[in-house]
Amino acid sequence: MSNQTYDITIVGAGPVGLFAAYYSGLRDLKTKIIDHLPQVGGQLTTLYPQKYIYDVAGFPKISATELTENLYQQAKQYNPTIVLEQRVLKLVYLEDGSLKITAESGEEHVTKKLILTAGAGVFTPRKLELPGVEKFLNRDFYYLVINPETFRNKKLLVIGGGDTALDWAIYLKDVANRVTLMHRSNKFVAAPSSVKQLLNSNIEVLTFTELKEIKGNSHLDGVIVVNGSTKEERELDVNSILCCIGFTPNLGPLKEWGLDLQASSIKVNNRMETNLPGIYAAGDVATYEGKLRLICTGFSEAAIAVNHAAHAINPELRVFPGYSTNLAEKKTQQVIE
Repeated sequence: MSNQTYDITIVGAGPVGLFAAYYSGLRDLKTKIIDHLPQVGGQLTTLYPQKYIYDVAGFPKISATELTENLYQQAKQYNPTIVLEQRVLKLVYLEDGSLKITAESGEEHVTKKLILTAGAGVFTPRKLELPGVEKFLNRDFYYLVINPETFRNKKLLVIGGGDTALDWAIYLKDVANRVTLMHRSNKFVAAPSSVKQLLNSNIEVLTFTELKEIKGNSHLDGVIVVNGSTKEERELDVNSILCCIGFTPNLGPLKEWGLDLQASSIKVNNRMETNLPGIYAAGDVATYEGKLRLICTGFSEAAIAVNHAAHAINPELRVFPGYSTNLAEKKTQQVIE
């Protein structure tokens, strides 16, 4: 177990978690942030890295990748400890009231206050139930895009009809040799602008179509698809598949902690406190009457959680910290002195 006790530990390094880390540092709190993914950004960078976001104040539009990088650089100003590829499992209260979190790796983290910014929790791609998939998994068959260059010059088949499928098909058309998008319906559950862009591109679109068979031995060497309406079968010359048929959100071990849950969300009060002492929640994982699941409201919730946690740690710290201009200038002056 680390011999360091942190003031605030944040579980979830998505946009709300990163902003919480920044605000915690701004208030001179020793901060740690933990995430199960190998990079910060949460679902934004994993699912929609090239997608534009239009409701962040001050930005007419900003890509998910750029927003994540900006938030990361903002948080880094105050040197938070960032722990990636660790899935939290257990929670124990220590005698002094602090919390000990044990990760799947066995590593333990001790903190005075805990802020949960886990979004939809651990999101697991829905698997395609088809013989032969496992043989090619993460070689020629993928559920996630870690590096777009994986598909450079490939003959790519994208499966799905939602935002993730359309966004990646549109983006990868300039990376792959060619892209075919296949959907079991003719109705896309995606942004209208993305549907329009798809249909006006050089991407081959197959509707009412499902995958029947994957061909190949050491490498994927084509597929057989079937039209659900006509039952007509067709062989496609593809050598790479990206399957985007949805995700299953799961709070995982957090569900066993005794938190007051509503569906897959954690109930909080107007201070972002959960029913468990010392634990706060913000962003998509938190819920309360009138909740709006937006990035902009998540940022506000992060600031509320951090400021109330700061006051709980040290009652001499006011909940309202003053304006960031004065706080940042004061911290800069302290460094100079």
